[in-house]
Amino acid sequence: MTVPDTPLPPCSVLLLAGGRGQRMGGQDKGLLKWRGKPLVAHLHALTRPLTDDLIISCNRNIERYALYADCVVHDDSSDFPGPLAGIRAGLKVARHAWLLVLPCDAPLVDATLLHSMRWNASLHPGRPLLLRQGQQWEPLFCLIPKSLEPSLERAWQDGERSPRRVFLAHEATALQCLPGDSRLLNLNTPHLLAGAENNANCQK
Repeated sequence: MTVPDTPLPPCSVLLLAGGRGQRMGGQDKGLLKWRGKPLVAHLHALTRPLTDDLIISCNRNIERYALYADCVVHDDSSDFPGPLAGIRAGLKVARHAWLLVLPCDAPLVDATLLHSMRWNASLHPGRPLLLRQGQQWEPLFCLIPKSLEPSLERAWQDGERSPRRVFLAHEATALQCLPGDSRLLNLNTPHLLAGAENNANCQK
């Protein structure tokens, strides 16, 4: 789909870096080096031009993440309750009508995709937008209306912990990506991180 080059409403940005990093042996994924920089630095460079409200959700190394954010938030419990906790915390402090959410371990996302997400979301005010590959929803690549904060909080208090279920319950729209779209690759294992690094080196 061709996306018109038109002004878009301002958005807040939330980078999710609050997980356990279990597939990385418990390491803090956002701070692992890729192409010479921490993963979070790549997402920061991509999203910084989009917003004056860049938020990072993290539960460790807060001082280091603060270098890349206007605001740092963390879960209100210490048991790593999952990404919906980080999204909930981000929505509470977001200053704009839309919150763009991205995982910190997806440095191949590009500006074209983010522009497409924002433009498509603007066509459906009040409804979240999620990426989807084939039939597979990608709920951590999303745009969420700030107005959904009370509903998300109610769902959380009722015990819901799945971002996908929460967003689909609010008639989420989909931006379809091709199956295997490399921009959505999560570098969340040592093998994937090393493989992506090697591919980058081969292209130099």
